[in-house]
Amino acid sequence: MDRSAHALWQGSLKEGKGIISTQSGALKEAQYSFGTRFENGVGTNPEELIAAAHAGCFTMALSGQLTSADLIPESIETTAVVTMEKTDDGPTITRIHLTTKARVPHAEKEKFDELAKKAKETCPISRLLKAAEITLDAQLV
Repeated sequence: MDRSAHALWQGSLKEGKGIISTQSGALKEAQYSFGTRFENGVGTNPEELIAAAHAGCFTMALSGQLTSADLIPESIETTAVVTMEKTDDGPTITRIHLTTKARVPHAEKEKFDELAKKAKETCPISRLLKAAEITLDAQLV
């Protein structure tokens, strides 16, 4: 299975601008620029898109882990915060923190925590980004 996205950049790094689109069309010509990445401009940025991908991937992985344990979630809500810092090698994603709240009838906290940890370790985006420290705060509500 292959998925794709397309980016077009025009101009210099600081004054230029670009657009990003996804194969599915869910993201179509979304604006990004130096300002949206390193300041607070209007538009998206690669780190925000990574955060969205990780939140979505982890949430689906947790649903899968719970379902496999015969614990059907009513809802799972996840936020991913991607931290980029300047390092000797240049700007680097150093940390990703996942915060999730799940409503899972009949789930015990210990089992939920075990499955959440497994989902964090096995979701494809976590595996891709394992060079960064990935932390998790999982709450059963």
